[in-house]
Amino acid sequence: MHPGRILKHHHIEPLGLSVTEAAKGLGVSRNALSAILNQRAGISPEMAVKLSEAFGTSPELWVNLQTTYDLWNAKQTVNRKNIKRFQDQHLPA
Repeated sequence: MHPGRILKHHHIEPLGLSVTEAAKGLGVSRNALSAILNQRAGISPEMAVKLSEAFGTSPELWVNLQTTYDLWNAKQTVNRKNIKRFQDQHLPA
């Protein structure tokens, strides 16, 4: 699940915040926050720090959610058919 969706449904909406209010409180543009909430942009480390301060979470939570989402997406889209598997033949058996 995209971290923007989690942010929207578990933090912004329960507090009754508008996107404009939340963006102002975070010190970011409404467009930047809207892009995250609508899953068009990811959460940067800087945004993770802001979110952790605003919502009483850890920055690691937001970074880990984003990394997990990005890795899941990569596994779905990366063509792995022509990738050669390398094995270290120089290590003793």
